[in-house]
Amino acid sequence: MRAIALALIPREELAEAISQIETLARPAEVDIQPELIERYQLVRRFVPTLLRTLRFNGTPAGRPVLKALAFLTSIEGQRDPDMRHAPREVVPRAWRSFVFRERREVDRKAYTLCTLEQLQAALRRHDVYVYPSERWGDVRARLLQGADWEAQRANVCRMLNHQPTPDAALERLHTQLDTAFRRVAENLSGNSSVMIETLPNGQERIHLQRLDQLERPASLRWLDDQISHRLPLVDLTEIMLELHHRTGFLDEFTPISGERTRIPDLPISIAAVLLSLACNIGLDAVVQEDVPALRRRRLAWVLETFIRAETLTRANACLVDAQQDIPLVQVWGSGEVASADGLRFVVPLRTLNAGPSSRYFGVERGVTYYNYISSHFAGFHGLVIPGAMRDAPYILDGLLEQQTSLQPTELMTDTGGYSDLIFGLFWLLGYQFSPRLADAGGARFWRMDRHADYHALNRVSRHVVNTRIIADHWDDLLRIAGSLKLGVVRASTLIRALLASQRPSTLTRALIELGRIAKTLYLLAYIDDEAYRRRILTQLNRGEARHDLARDIFYGRRGELRQRYREGQEDQLSALGLAVNGCVLWNTWYMDRIVTTLRNQGVPIQDADLARIWPLKAAHIRMVGRYQFTVPEEVAQGAFRPLLDPDAADDIVI
Repeated sequence: MRAIALALIPREELAEAISQIETLARPAEVDIQPELIERYQLVRRFVPTLLRTLRFNGTPAGRPVLKALAFLTSIEGQRDPDMRHAPREVVPRAWRSFVFRERREVDRKAYTLCTLEQLQAALRRHDVYVYPSERWGDVRARLLQGADWEAQRANVCRMLNHQPTPDAALERLHTQLDTAFRRVAENLSGNSSVMIETLPNGQERIHLQRLDQLERPASLRWLDDQISHRLPLVDLTEIMLELHHRTGFLDEFTPISGERTRIPDLPISIAAVLLSLACNIGLDAVVQEDVPALRRRRLAWVLETFIRAETLTRANACLVDAQQDIPLVQVWGSGEVASADGLRFVVPLRTLNAGPSSRYFGVERGVTYYNYISSHFAGFHGLVIPGAMRDAPYILDGLLEQQTSLQPTELMTDTGGYSDLIFGLFWLLGYQFSPRLADAGGARFWRMDRHADYHALNRVSRHVVNTRIIADHWDDLLRIAGSLKLGVVRASTLIRALLASQRPSTLTRALIELGRIAKTLYLLAYIDDEAYRRRILTQLNRGEARHDLARDIFYGRRGELRQRYREGQEDQLSALGLAVNGCVLWNTWYMDRIVTTLRNQGVPIQDADLARIWPLKAAHIRMVGRYQFTVPEEVAQGAFRPLLDPDAADDIVI
């Protein structure tokens, strides 16, 4: 590489470029405070209004920032204020040399910039909050409390199957945990996937063998080929309209006023707009001025009036519900299992709702579309997260906010969604949390009985849960669960608030201790049951395959998301999720017809093979360059398209 570079660029020119880079680049140890202080006049444009307009409050951890803000408010309008009384607790070590000058005098500019920086950090940790505010308000104040909680306590306990006192719950958990430890210890000798290894420091840990890839039997390969060769060729535009003729899902798009409109061919206009969003191609690609339903003015009006979060959610629920009536779906599972994973998109525009991640976005910024997928391959919820933040704070939102007929009780994720606190919340809400842990054997195994003998697992389970703190805060734990279940507070907002401080509150610690019990129960089942581990892996692979289909659909503009604001990003990615669900539903319909046809011909088809045939095929769907919004008359009347003949060479999909 060195020889090639020097052959292309003269040595002197390369040396000069390196020298210039070293001059411009800031070493890691160089302070940026002087550059911030130079922008003081820019800050002065909004600081007076900020201090005069917003009402800040906070937790004890946020008091230094609140005192500093109160001081800045008191000196506002003074040309040469007395800075000797400025509260100094707000100034961290990195700012001290800039804020405190000779004789310990306080520099007003540096102090103001320092306070604003600490305010920003405190707002993100929820140590300081704004009243009234949906996003930056006090989350804990929105929990059920006082008379409201007293009125709801019995209902919450009945709904979540909990007792109002902690004794029964802790006794049940103790029995479950003790039984699980003894079962795993007894099965350890016959479990070839699990081995206990001794580390150099004398401690022991569990080593879990990776799962082998399942072979594809000949019957599965034959069935897969038959389905691929019989699926009709179809345009993505035709799929959208055929779905509407069968489900009426486009009727869920209503104007903001809520009134029904009688404009002719409105479903065609809505389908065109949805396609432009899902394929990321813009309205220009679907505009046809000679077709009234596809004129630019009509499409722009539809985009502004009909496409919003409420209508997208209703339309998606219509497609998800329609899939549940197809017999083939039952082979894929009960629908009670789901998974959540993130799909990353580069956002090349300047926007607040994007974040950096060199791993996923390189030098650009981007967002994560965190979506929830049932075992039937249907996406039932999704949300946009700036950058590539950890999944854990958002993981419960999809289960609690989704509006389809699905009722998942178990959620599977990658390691990014895992924490002890999340395990605790899942247990309180009656859900099973099943993450695929990158190092399950390296996780801590917690016990409730300090003196119990678990034989080979004794040294692995040396950590003991503090059950007293759980009992002391049991009512508060129920109050959190009830507030989440009843929708009083959003899960991601509450979780971020609970995890904000480096020194968690006693309530947060109680939730973490409870989560350690639930996590250990899960880990014991995970290492003891290979079928359970494979089921988790299979569901997560379904999500990855669905993401591949989403990438195929979202092909325009190099697959980059070019919406500047959060609402626009959410609407476009929701339209993408709607299009993916449409392809899944359409494929499921025709796959079910193919299976029925083969069985009527006397071909034996095993359910085990059907369970491994997924409705995520896209080779028969034409997505690029054909935007004709028409369907055959017989399809519009409710008939299915004829299946292809696999023996006809011209019809084979390659």
